[in-house]
Amino acid sequence: MAVSGVLVLELFFITVLVWPQESWAIKEEHKIIQAEFYLSPDETGEFMFDFDGDEIFHVDVKKEQTVWRLEEFGRYASFEAQGALANLAVDKANLGIITKRSNNTPDANVPPEVTVLSHGPVELGEPNILICFIDKFSPPVLSVSWLKNGKPVTTGVSETVFLPREDHLFRKFYYLPFLPSTDDVYDCQVEHLGLDQPLLKHWEFEERSPLPETTENVVCALGLTVGLVGILVGTVLIIKGMGKNSAAGHQGPL
Repeated sequence: MAVSGVLVLELFFITVLVWPQESWAIKEEHKIIQAEFYLSPDETGEFMFDFDGDEIFHVDVKKEQTVWRLEEFGRYASFEAQGALANLAVDKANLGIITKRSNNTPDANVPPEVTVLSHGPVELGEPNILICFIDKFSPPVLSVSWLKNGKPVTTGVSETVFLPREDHLFRKFYYLPFLPSTDDVYDCQVEHLGLDQPLLKHWEFEERSPLPETTENVVCALGLTVGLVGILVGTVLIIKGMGKNSAAGHQGPL
């Protein structure tokens, strides 16, 4: 489905909770972000919680239920989906007011940055996952397709919800399980209001070239040198430590 038209991003609430945790000399700060938005004229919205950049849960608006990023989260916490739906209803009502006051000014269109990479090291014939990472865009509306040898593929594909960024832009991940082969090439096709035309990011298997023999020799020699230096330094420290202990043992009372 092509992305077209003019969208108004109604409200984007972010609640950030920062608290320090001290353990001996270690101090850590964590952030919980509550993000919600409503779009017109698409009549769509999203409500989710984020912890340090990772989704905790979101609310499926159509099914009216809470969806935990990991099932284990739901065993230790709960969230009433109706509360999120009530928030989105308020957002929708406020949207009309904001739209009139802004003279129907649409939200700014910020085009996405797109990267395609594999989940892990690629080995021919070994199952892997392609990741299409779409970042730094607004509004949160995308049309994304996976292409294999130029043809759409939908089997096994999955995606995250729209994830908030601290600069009020968005990011999102799309996944495609695949079996690496020299005969297949893949593309992640992205459509967004900030793009004049669909953006294609290409991926294909590339044989890793072996290191030249001279390079291998240099690496081995460097590793051997570092190892010998480490052994030498360690030996010196041990001898010094033994000397200090010996001196302390022979020292008489003050």
